[in-house]
Amino acid sequence: MHSIVQKQLFKIGICILVFLSFQGIAQQKQFVDFLHIDAVVEPIASEKKIVGTMTVTFKVLQKTDSIFLDGVNMKLVQTALESVSVSVSEKKIWLVNSFEANKEYTASFFYEAIPKQTVYFPVGQIWTQGQGKYTSHWLPSIDDMNDKIEFDITIVAPLDESVIANGKLISVAEENSKKYWKWDMQQPMSSYLVAFVIGDFEKKELRSASGIPIELYFQPVDSSNTETTYRYTKRIFDFLETEIGLSYPWQNYKQVPVKDFLYAGMENTTLTVFSEAFVVDSIGFNDRNYVNVNAHEMAHQWFGNLVTETEGTHHWLHEGFASYYALLAEKEIFGSDYYYWKLYNTAEQLKQLSDEGKGESVVNPNASSLTFYEKGAWALHILKELIGEEAFKSAVKNYLQRHSFQNVTTTDFLAEVKAVSSKDISKWETDWLQQSAFKAEQAYESLLQSPFIKRYFEVSALRSVPMKDKIIPLKTALISSNEYIGQEAVYQLEGESFAETLPLYKQGFESDNLFIRQAIALTLSVIPKELQPEYESLLDDASYVTREAAFYNLWSVFPEKRNEYMDKVKGVIGFQDKNVRQLWLVLALVTEGYHEAQKPNYLQELKGYTSPDHSFEIRQRAFGYLNELQLYDATVLHNLVNATVHPTWRFRDFARGLFREVIKDFNNKSMISGMMDGFSETERAYVNSILTQQ
Repeated sequence: MHSIVQKQLFKIGICILVFLSFQGIAQQKQFVDFLHIDAVVEPIASEKKIVGTMTVTFKVLQKTDSIFLDGVNMKLVQTALESVSVSVSEKKIWLVNSFEANKEYTASFFYEAIPKQTVYFPVGQIWTQGQGKYTSHWLPSIDDMNDKIEFDITIVAPLDESVIANGKLISVAEENSKKYWKWDMQQPMSSYLVAFVIGDFEKKELRSASGIPIELYFQPVDSSNTETTYRYTKRIFDFLETEIGLSYPWQNYKQVPVKDFLYAGMENTTLTVFSEAFVVDSIGFNDRNYVNVNAHEMAHQWFGNLVTETEGTHHWLHEGFASYYALLAEKEIFGSDYYYWKLYNTAEQLKQLSDEGKGESVVNPNASSLTFYEKGAWALHILKELIGEEAFKSAVKNYLQRHSFQNVTTTDFLAEVKAVSSKDISKWETDWLQQSAFKAEQAYESLLQSPFIKRYFEVSALRSVPMKDKIIPLKTALISSNEYIGQEAVYQLEGESFAETLPLYKQGFESDNLFIRQAIALTLSVIPKELQPEYESLLDDASYVTREAAFYNLWSVFPEKRNEYMDKVKGVIGFQDKNVRQLWLVLALVTEGYHEAQKPNYLQELKGYTSPDHSFEIRQRAFGYLNELQLYDATVLHNLVNATVHPTWRFRDFARGLFREVIKDFNNKSMISGMMDGFSETERAYVNSILTQQ
């Protein structure tokens, strides 16, 4: 390690002068190429703080006196005694010298940061989410995606916790009652793809057909769910390598589920981080599995990580491609009907948006996720039909090979398409890339290539037909082997006379199709006595969605059998958010005469689910139920205040809306006012901001 000396920081005026020297410069990239960052990073969970040491190697392209790294609100602690001077401003780390062109330099320094975003500290874990340009909140780096850097990161963690990060694990060294996990990347990547996770994890290891190591992480408590959570992972990996036609470009591939993740998943290079909501058992897999997210984030290792957009105008090159190849992977696993069904559903969403005058071009940098992801995938689906599968595959492979580890534009991809196909794609460019309107007619014609979709359209066209005139075709649909057609038939029974629909419902139950039966559970809440035995059988279906709906409906409609239903469902937990268990607790509390002596324990358990010890999905469900029952006490209110400053914005917004309602009650407001000393500074600031508005 370099010898360290304390250096005096530059004055603010000098920092401003350095900043001004860059005014009028379009991109720093014209002056410097950052080659390598070697950092040691220690997160301090108790202070939500990062302490780091860093060595950066860069090549100067044009003579200049200053360059910068992005570093948001960082404190420079020490710098190494080198020719390059280091100082900080509000959002930059400045490197100052008389830099000469075509020469490499190295600078080293110690820093501290208290990230307001990008590093998250849920109870028992630490993880990062830097998508876009946010890694600079914890690691001095480059927010611009156009400068790709080789990152080698060492993460310091407690002895009893594991670390997962980009690249290959080189060593784990123990020093001063801590462990130093050294990770090595061999290829450059954009800074937003740097990531780490710290927590209590174990792993299962496999290898792809091509020999790439694949590591599947899980918490010990979820060990029995590893196979179902990661089901088809190797098959997806092998399929993508074959379908894309270019070998996986990195050293290994790792996946880890984390608590309170902001999105479904994130494709950090070699390290996908995803929401633990996708950790499921064999029953949960049927309703809510990780397959699509798994394939989507894996596809990003090529589309987004290997080749990276130059700017937001070309974001569809990331998300449209990842969505399309995820669809292809699902087609490989679940079949052609599933593939066309998902295309149909996204087409319906895009058409609705377009019909409302809210359609967007896929090359609009401010477009919605629906446009980037789903319209982008549709554009590729139509392009493949237009130029043919062979030409499409050649174009994609050539595009990836030619621009590996570089930044790309839509023009780069189109150039490869035009190089392998004589088809005129100008109209496709206009219709699918440039126009804001969704080309519903073209999509419809494409969907009709699927015999299943043709049949589905025939059945869905019966919606406007009187029930007496469509009983036979609906019965035929219900005995169909296709669950989507059967579901459509069930949906058309809702609200109709039981005299006409009873035989059809019985037919639906007898189909033994999980999702046809689920459609009945979700739409038939007024249960005729004639269907009670069949409806009760839904409590045994391999679907937590079905069980939750059927349980509540049966409890509501047949009060004389409530105790029996309660006993039947007592041990069922449900998804990661404990959907069935929490419903059971609520019904146990309000069912007269049921386990009266245990009700305090049931209430305590339900209130406990509002705690920060649990994921936001569990907490939100618990808050919702407790609000319905108006069962607030000091603990629940304290946990609600904590939720109002949660980093996951959807949950935070839910909690803030609920908080505003809760404090309308004088007793609740008084309790909260008396608890101010127990709140964190951030919690106290939010509570005061709301109370002063009252």
